[in-house]
Amino acid sequence: MNQILSVENTKKEKQKRNRGPADIESILKFFSIALIVFGIFMVGSGSYSMYKDSQEETASNKPTISVATLTEGQVTLTIEHSRTLSKVTYKWNDEEEIPIDCNGKRKVEQTIEIPTGTNTLSVYAEDVNGRISTYQKSYTIQGDISIEFSVDGNNIKITTEGKEELAYLTYRWDEEEETRVDINDVRNETTVEIPKGQHTLTVIAVDINNKTQTEEQEVKGVTKPNLEVTTDGSSNFVIKASDEEGLTRLELIRNETEKYFLNLEGRTELEYNFPIIEGENKLEVIVYNESDVTQTVKVKATK
Repeated sequence: MNQILSVENTKKEKQKRNRGPADIESILKFFSIALIVFGIFMVGSGSYSMYKDSQEETASNKPTISVATLTEGQVTLTIEHSRTLSKVTYKWNDEEEIPIDCNGKRKVEQTIEIPTGTNTLSVYAEDVNGRISTYQKSYTIQGDISIEFSVDGNNIKITTEGKEELAYLTYRWDEEEETRVDINDVRNETTVEIPKGQHTLTVIAVDINNKTQTEEQEVKGVTKPNLEVTTDGSSNFVIKASDEEGLTRLELIRNETEKYFLNLEGRTELEYNFPIIEGENKLEVIVYNESDVTQTVKVKATK
């Protein structure tokens, strides 16, 4: 009996030994699959976290600039960011930038006056990482004084009008000295000769309450061509024209019906004979220069 049990126990021990490697392999496969699943979960979770952070980073990677109008003549600038701001400035038109203190701040506010007339506001904001935001908008505010310009030939007319009586105005070309014109009225027209070439006219008008309005105007000064029309007796009209800038065209109109044209491109001087026909000759001569400024002469001759 003991011998039989001994044999059976030996068989069971052999079976256990035979099953050992298979069981270990199964366990290893289980843990391998578990590790793979866990790894996939961690990678997916990390990717989602990175995506979410990226989205948040993209959404707030630049300073935010807001501009609110308080009254007709004021606006409030609000600049804020999730990071520290390093530089904030604003300016009107092409004037110098005005800095706003933002040292160590993530949000700054500034209320500023809107100048009268039409002006463009530009705002600049930069954070410590060099990320930049800009803002630009034009504002038009009607002031107590209006200044308008109109060009007539070689002159420019300055028209000023105020809600209150105007005391005086000053004007200057480029950086030259100012010329003062006393007004003592609510409206004034001042005509000034335009110097030849490209220039900037600056006008400042002041009323009796010491309110001021400043306007600038770019103006190109030109001169009319020189034109002279004579006769050489009874045979020809003698036409002489010149212009330093350059002539472009000559028009001849005889007796209001006959029209003739000459192309003068590239010439600064002209001398031309135009025949006088039998009977009465009414001749109108018009010469143009490169700025499209004209000079006209009308003459009569009888043959």
